[in-house]
Amino acid sequence: MSERPHHRPSMPGARHFEAIEGEVDPATMSEAADRAATALVRGARREGDAELVARVVRLADTEGLETLAELWSGATADSLAGSLWRLYLLRSWVYADPETAAAEFERGRHHVPVAEVVSGVVVPPGPDEVRALVDQVLGGVVQGDFADTLFRAAAFARVAAAGRVDEARSTASYASDVSASRLLTLSDQLERAGRLELAGQLG
Repeated sequence: MSERPHHRPSMPGARHFEAIEGEVDPATMSEAADRAATALVRGARREGDAELVARVVRLADTEGLETLAELWSGATADSLAGSLWRLYLLRSWVYADPETAAAEFERGRHHVPVAEVVSGVVVPPGPDEVRALVDQVLGGVVQGDFADTLFRAAAFARVAAAGRVDEARSTASYASDVSASRLLTLSDQLERAGRLELAGQLG
């Protein structure tokens, strides 16, 4: 049976799985997640489609982060699905606590100035600026170079991680140190995905 033609990337969500009854085969779920991610990143779109950009940026808000987690959280970091999950995870963190994100970026930007420039955050960064950045970065999934989207997100995460490390040194907080390590891992994963994208190997 031929697939229904579409002009815009399908928005992943629970509705894609309503026809699947009983236990969901992991292979089926993985294939569906990959197809949704591919449609989102590689799908046909019109030049300057502002409505689509807005839908993609707000996807975690409209579909729910739990739905995206169900789709993509199990995907490997070097895949389109895994990359999208990490981008939305980063945005959700910033929106949940923009004041902390801005403060960590401010502390970290002096330690990794190159990453600060790549991220593109307006200096000095405040809550509005970091929210605007992650929205702008996610908009790059639709408009612009996907590798650039991944590199900018990686750079932002790296600067924020440096800010957390700086805070951990002053507070001797084990939790902050672990949290910084996780954020740095996220940055490394996004940067590697960006390199794979440039090489045409991110699928």
